[in-house]
Amino acid sequence: MGSLFRSEEMTLCQLFLQSDAAYACVSELGEMGLVQFKDLNPDVNAFQRKFVNEIMRCEEMERKLRYIEKELKKDKLKIPDSDSNPKAPAPKEMIDLEATFEKIESELREVNTNAEALKRNYLELTELKEVLTKTQTFFREYGVGEQGHGHHNVVEDAQHALVPEERVGSVQLGFIAGVIPREKVPAFERMLWFACRGNVFLRQDEIMQALEDPHSGDAIHKSVFIVFFQGEQLKARVRKICEGFRATLYPCPETAQERMDMLRGVTTRLEDLEIVLKQTKDHRYRVLLNAQKEIHNWIIKVKKIKAIYHTLNMCSFEHSRNNLIAECWAPAKVLEEVQAALRHGQEMSGSSVPNILHKMSTKDIPPTYFMTNRFTKVFQSIVHAYGVAGYREVNPALYTIISFPFLFAVMFGDTGHGFIMFLFGLWMVVSEKKLDQKKNDNEIFKMMFGGRYIILLMGLFSLYTGLIYNDIFSKSLNLFGSSWKFNYTQETLDGSFSLQMKPEDIFDDATTGAYPLGLDPVWQASINKITFTNSFKMKLSVIMGVLQMASGVLLSVFNHLHFKHYSFVLVQFVPEILFLLCIFGYLLALIFFKWLTINAHCASCAPSLLIHFINMFLYKYEEPANINGTVPAFHCDNMGPFGNYSQFEMKCTGQTVFYPHQKEIQTALLLVAVLCIPILLLVKPFLLRAQHNAKMQRKAGLGARSHEHLVSSEVLPGQEPGPAESQKTGIELSGLSASEVDISTSVSINGGRGDAVMTMEEEEEGDAEAEFDTGEVFVGQAIHTIEYCLGCVSHTASYLRLWALSLAHAQLSEVLWNMLFRMGLKMDLPYVGSILVFACFGAFAVLTIAVLLVMEGLSAFLHALRLHWVEFQSKFYHGDGYLFDPFNFKEQMDPTLDDQ
Repeated sequence: MGSLFRSEEMTLCQLFLQSDAAYACVSELGEMGLVQFKDLNPDVNAFQRKFVNEIMRCEEMERKLRYIEKELKKDKLKIPDSDSNPKAPAPKEMIDLEATFEKIESELREVNTNAEALKRNYLELTELKEVLTKTQTFFREYGVGEQGHGHHNVVEDAQHALVPEERVGSVQLGFIAGVIPREKVPAFERMLWFACRGNVFLRQDEIMQALEDPHSGDAIHKSVFIVFFQGEQLKARVRKICEGFRATLYPCPETAQERMDMLRGVTTRLEDLEIVLKQTKDHRYRVLLNAQKEIHNWIIKVKKIKAIYHTLNMCSFEHSRNNLIAECWAPAKVLEEVQAALRHGQEMSGSSVPNILHKMSTKDIPPTYFMTNRFTKVFQSIVHAYGVAGYREVNPALYTIISFPFLFAVMFGDTGHGFIMFLFGLWMVVSEKKLDQKKNDNEIFKMMFGGRYIILLMGLFSLYTGLIYNDIFSKSLNLFGSSWKFNYTQETLDGSFSLQMKPEDIFDDATTGAYPLGLDPVWQASINKITFTNSFKMKLSVIMGVLQMASGVLLSVFNHLHFKHYSFVLVQFVPEILFLLCIFGYLLALIFFKWLTINAHCASCAPSLLIHFINMFLYKYEEPANINGTVPAFHCDNMGPFGNYSQFEMKCTGQTVFYPHQKEIQTALLLVAVLCIPILLLVKPFLLRAQHNAKMQRKAGLGARSHEHLVSSEVLPGQEPGPAESQKTGIELSGLSASEVDISTSVSINGGRGDAVMTMEEEEEGDAEAEFDTGEVFVGQAIHTIEYCLGCVSHTASYLRLWALSLAHAQLSEVLWNMLFRMGLKMDLPYVGSILVFACFGAFAVLTIAVLLVMEGLSAFLHALRLHWVEFQSKFYHGDGYLFDPFNFKEQMDPTLDDQ
């Protein structure tokens, strides 16, 4: 857990990679996934970097793979799920991959082109067959013979419609046949009528069989039409209208015999085309099956190659030595693994020149990295949702593991509901491998599966708090027997609507004692149950809130000590903790004092803590009564069976001082809390200014002494330096030892970033430019002081949500029981009653899961989230860091390609 308390110690490294081994070394580092590279070419355009051609080749391969994947989806072939993790291929293997993808793509495109041409031909022949069949039907329906004699036929109908009666039989009508989309038929008919002024005769019939679009494969519906007209002018006009409506015209012989001969020829050609289409489809399917077996590995390989070249583009290239220089962040404890990966990459590439790893000193803020596992990952993500911890800052996730599910359970406390949630979380944890392999696309389930461990703990803690509240589906369990032993007769019970149970008479404190675990089950049947549980849960909420806030303030000490801000412990931590404890810590002390000292004999004089707390600030006190000229001890010592006075003689109320020296103690605590405010507001800014002035004076003195010694130690022309002086360094000549000045011995060379390592002069210039802004520091400290002091009040009140949501959950559970399931149990109906009980239980179960577990659970989750983010983490957590984003091939394991 040490790494979870603080982030891992990070080291900035400089890598000198030989050009031949750079690819293999980066590949090994990607497999390891513990190195974050820095971009050493931030001002260089992406198209001007060294490996832009290789990246473009990878993008071309991705395009081809996307095409193959699209073709697989057309045939409803899925990319097989596999746990294989192929290594990144060598650069020489890219040529083989490109050739393979090119071959498959060209083969598929050729097959698709041929298939589309065949389908288009097949569609045309099918339409021609329908035209011949429909026109033959048109003529046959009307009994048309070869000579046109007999009863009315379609030609005679057209002649009667278009030719005057005196010329019928002497005029030969022409006709055009074809197909048109079904939805265009009404508009087509109207256009023919208006354009030809009613001088055409149209007959159409729908094709019952859906046709297939040769390009998209979608189903299309068409109709066969035949248009009769007179004259070449109308024929041309009809053809233009058909072209405008994208109608397809087909030749249709005038005689039935010719139509039958053509129909037989078309049918034969269709049968031949079906055979060719089937063979083409089988060939395409075989090509796709072969591609399906390897496409998973192909996608991963190409994504790894592209990621490697993107990383190499972040390096700087040294032409003189033909090597690449990279800078990267890595955890300090894995540097040996990084060196081993570099050696392995050198062996894989066959290079004889070793790669060099060089530690660097820097003023850059390192990234934040926590080594998490499946259990701690979800809690760390909760903290990161608020803000990423600063480098080496105390991590709240370690405490969130316990405090988050516990505060959730305080609001959700019900043994029955907690047990259901625990079983659901346990099922996901036990079946996590099987569920993870299914790769469910449901976003809600994926979110719950990611938080399976926190659901498990929330259910487990809810089991515990449900036992403390003695609440299971709004009912209580009498596991150990009630401590309330009443001695009422049956006649008294039958004749009374309600009876008051006085603790001094009925509570069995001598033999049984208090109920061993949680609340006594007798409170379930009491009228004043809500009054008692409200007071109890409200006090528990305040206790938990103040303790968690105090723990947050205590954690700030670890940050001050780790970052060597020792003075902040006195000027910030001490005033903060004193302010919190003197006011709200004292409130906790009053709660425990009341619980421990007030009993049933002096319950009438029990102090009202809220009134006492308000009177503490108003400096208002009500002293106990004077009896026999003396001030007696306080009421619980003088009342009841062991005391000598009654409440009337004591004259005590809920506002009476109830322990010795209460006035003096509260006044002292209030004064200490008030004095902490100016200390917190003023001391830290003056301290920071004094530290800044002292630092500037040290630098000024260092420069003056350096100049003085350089002048006094100057060697004039013709003089020889003494042997002692010739061995002194520049620092020693200035009058200081080398240990007194912190100089980095690491030097950034060969393209390293200039801001990674700073010389002494650059550091002095940088610090001199950063002047101390007194006003800004005072404003910032004033905001912090106001926020902290007011936040202690508002945050304490905010923890009352623990009580409010617990009350709401208990009342909703009781309403569901009384309004649904209890009504079913009370029904005295033979046969029908058993059915109604099952119906009521079904409604009760559905509403319990939907409302109490899902909706109430989500509400309690969000409130617990707020308590951790605002009330707890704001006391010590800044969250101003940035995450460690290593170069990791695990991100390339998803065999899907983004559309571009």
